[in-house]
This record gives sequence, C-alpha cells and structure tokens, in this order.
Amino acid sequence: MLILAIDTALDACAAAVLDTATSKVIALESQAMKRGHAEALMPLIARVMKQSGVAFDALDRIAVTTGPGSFTGLRVGLSAARGIGLAAGKPVVGVTTLSAYAAPIVSDSGEQPIISAIDARHDHVYLQVVSANGGALLTPRVAPVSEALEAARFGAPHLVGNAARILADRWPGDAPPPIKVDVQAAPDIIWVARLGAAVDPAAALARPFYLRAPDAKPPKDMLPQAPQPTS
Repeated sequence: MLILAIDTALDACAAAVLDTATSKVIALESQAMKRGHAEALMPLIARVMKQSGVAFDALDRIAVTTGPGSFTGLRVGLSAARGIGLAAGKPVVGVTTLSAYAAPIVSDSGEQPIISAIDARHDHVYLQVVSANGGALLTPRVAPVSEALEAARFGAPHLVGNAARILADRWPGDAPPPIKVDVQAAPDIIWVARLGAAVDPAAALARPFYLRAPDAKPPKDMLPQAPQPTS
C-alpha cells in the first residue's frame, strides 16, 4: 500500500510517502513552523511526490492529522488531503495527533503507561493515556494541568508531546517520576503514515478532532443584534 501522509496540526508542515509492502519511506519532508502552513503545504507536497516518483493516482490512501492542534493548521491539512483524495479518487483517513505521538513508543515500551500531551494554552493540555501495549487508560480530553497530573495514578509514565515538559515540571512529588520526557513539536510524519495504513477508513474519518471550541470569537459588531422596538 502506498500512503501519502500530511501533517499541519501543530508546529510543523510535513508530508511523506510510505510503501507498506516494503516498510520503506520513499520520500519525506518536514519543516518546523508555527504559522504559514497554508502557503508552505502544497509546494511541500509537490516536492515530496516528485521525489517519490509516485503519481497521485498510484496512491492507495491519504492520511492526515485531525488534531487536537491549531485550528488554522488543521483546516489547511484536512483541506489539502480531501482535495487530493477527491482529485485522485482515493480514500482519505484521519489520525489524531495524540495517537501519532504515542505510536512509536507503544512499539518498544515496557510496563510504563504513555501520556501524550499537547499544549492547549491557558494552563490546559490535551492528553491521552495508553498502556504499554496501546490499550486506552484515559481517553482523549482537554483538562487543566492540575487535573492532568492525576494521571500519575497509572504509574511512572513516558511523557511525549509538545506539553511533555509542562507536565514533567509540575509532576507530583509523591508520585513515581516519569521514566522519560520526550518533547516533540509535532508527531513523526512516518508514524502518521503507518497509522494511516492501519486504520479502517470507515471509522477513521478525515474531519477535525476538536476537544474544545476555538478561542477566537467574532467581533461584537459581527454578532447578531436584538431587534429594536419601533414606535
């Protein structure tokens, strides 16, 4: 299976082509960036596809990160993936950023739980906790950091994600300390591709995985106004 993976959910703009038959990454490019994904993504995908030597209609599937993450970044990646899928007549599947962070650790973890954590700002994090074999211990959610730290009850974890250090710095002193703190600005695009190859297209839909509403609100002058009484 040939997979094109796309990620713009967090602080990177990335794409890769994976051949699952040989487990070979045919082409890959990832650029660190906090903004500008909309301008960078399509040229980046074009370069990756040219490097791979694979035509769009030869792909079997497109995988894209669905969040949680930047609302703007998510829309950029999802729009590109859907457009490519529609033009090439290929299925598009979604992969959450939290799962993509945890996936490479599940493959070689010991007994310790894995906590994927993403900075949700305002002293909150998006988090998910899985066991060493990938079983769910805590489903994806957004929570205050103080509440997220209650995950210490599962034992000394492997912390991963762009908020891993946030949790590590405030880890309860009476709990077993994290065995590893793996700070990553964005998940590994190769694992987005691998997860995209493994999921069921009917269940892993390419739509935003929002755990809370956007922070942005329309200006007051754009809000509906109550009708004024007439004399």
